Amino acid sequence: MNLLSGIEITASALGAQKTRLDIIAQNIANAQTTRTAAGGPYQRKLVSFETELLRQAGLGAPPLQGVRVAAITSDPTPGEQVYDPQNPDANAQGIVALPNVNLAYEMVDLITATRTYEANLSVAKNAREMAQRTLRIGQ
Repeated sequence: MNLLSGIEITASALGAQKTRLDIIAQNIANAQTTRTAAGGPYQRKLVSFETELLRQAGLGAPPLQGVRVAAITSDPTPGEQVYDPQNPDANAQGIVALPNVNLAYEMVDLITATRTYEANLSVAKNAREMAQRTLRIGQ
């Protein structure tokens, strides 16, 4: 495997983790949104990844596998319901449906995604450094 193929795989993982970080930020930002354009409370979004076969030059070489975002879906679990008759989004009984976003889960997910992004960034940095050292061998 050459260095460029490794960087291509790492770049796919960086892109996927960036999307994951964006969705986590969206979940956190909407943790108190009780009314959306669809009419109900905000539904937490989930990111699903899948492997992606990457093209590789050379006959007989095994294909490389990167990662990509397969889907962004809404979490179907219901959110908490609280009694708050003063809230403009309360129903006739004074019950308000809250989003199904748990900030503790989101923070754990955020830390995991950040660490994964940093690890992939470190791989890209090391690959670049190896390529530079390889170029200096002939000097």
